[in-house]
Amino acid sequence: MEFDEEDYLQLAGIQHYLFCRRQWAIIHIEQQWAENEKTIDGMFFHQNAHDQNKDERRGDTLIRHALSVHSSSLGLSGQCDVVEFHRSEEGIQLAGETGRWKIYPVEYKRGHEKPDNCDAAQLCAQAMCLEEMYCCDIDSGALFYGEKRHRQIVSFSEELRGTVRETCREMHDLFRHGHTPKAKYQKRCDSCSLHEICAPTLSDGEPTEQYLHRMMETDS
Repeated sequence: MEFDEEDYLQLAGIQHYLFCRRQWAIIHIEQQWAENEKTIDGMFFHQNAHDQNKDERRGDTLIRHALSVHSSSLGLSGQCDVVEFHRSEEGIQLAGETGRWKIYPVEYKRGHEKPDNCDAAQLCAQAMCLEEMYCCDIDSGALFYGEKRHRQIVSFSEELRGTVRETCREMHDLFRHGHTPKAKYQKRCDSCSLHEICAPTLSDGEPTEQYLHRMMETDS
């Protein structure tokens, strides 16, 4: 199945969806957003990575910032923080460049490594978009975490690629139906910038109107 361009979803939404499906729906379906200290810090952190004036050449490596990517098979579009092109006989040809180049995406995150695969899946989705655009294979990339300032290498296994495909399928299904999943409170909800909008402690996602009605009946 291929998606029309007008049906593309935001690539960055994969990270939101795998972290919390309700968070993703509030942002991408309901178009609601709120800032907190962490999101503002992350915004400034990414601004540096997305500065296209910092595109450079280091020996046999080309470094491109904020490279736009898309995939009709996944129905995604977005930007890569950084894409490195390493000179290699196993690589592809690039317009305006001699020789061949291997593609290596790098995603910047403000915090530290996470126990789940939401960051890795976002990076893998970028690689899958690049593969479709450049007709090539990309076997790995890196997550750069600002807290410890080091790279975590990510191998784009078939399992991780399967997670990306299934996540995209679910995202498009929910978006098509305009469905926002119910909340299920977890400790991490307390630090989410959307906490007040989501209201996860209202009986784990009970609609606000229903909750208020039940509270009024209890008081009477």
